[in-house]
Amino acid sequence: MLDRRTFLLAAAATLLSSGESVAVPEWFRRKFGRQRQAVRRKPNPQRPSRPFKLDPKYEPQRVTYGDGVYPPGSVVIDPESRFLYYIEDKQSATRYGVGVGRAGMSLRGTAYVARKAKWPSWTPTPSMIRREPRYARYAGGMPGGRGNPLGARALYLYRSQNDTLFRIHGTNQPHSIGRAMSSGCIRMMNAHVEQLYDKVDVGALVVILKPA
Repeated sequence: MLDRRTFLLAAAATLLSSGESVAVPEWFRRKFGRQRQAVRRKPNPQRPSRPFKLDPKYEPQRVTYGDGVYPPGSVVIDPESRFLYYIEDKQSATRYGVGVGRAGMSLRGTAYVARKAKWPSWTPTPSMIRREPRYARYAGGMPGGRGNPLGARALYLYRSQNDTLFRIHGTNQPHSIGRAMSSGCIRMMNAHVEQLYDKVDVGALVVILKPA
């Protein structure tokens, strides 16, 4: 059974869309005409979003790099250019596009990979919580998974057995690759960090370049 409101809205739709000359009270047109227009203009929640496409220059590719300066198996990060290089041999490297967070811009020099993790848990630092109070609910840690900011893999960088709090990790925000972000370290596409995870050994040298 139709209630009064449904009946009036249906009547409004019929009268206002009719091509015939029908005397419609002005108050009726003002009230129900606007509601009909609002319904008509409401966006379709089922409309598909445009699929993400990574800029080709940030796809993994073999490049000439190093000139023998870095040992094979090491990692070189160029935060300014948003690239990470895995050194294959004395003359070449596999280059990956990365996103660089605030922490990723602060560390320079050398470190080493102390450990690696698949689908790592994530705990925001006190400074991150101060900047982004919404992270306070994860102060005790966030389990690994698709929604975790560290993504599918993480490499933990240390100096002299001390954690630098610097990570090379995946991301659940692929659009951030090639950009500077407000938080995080060095982030990669999940598929790319999975490749790097398999290539890099625990103990590997990591070099973070200084700005030119």
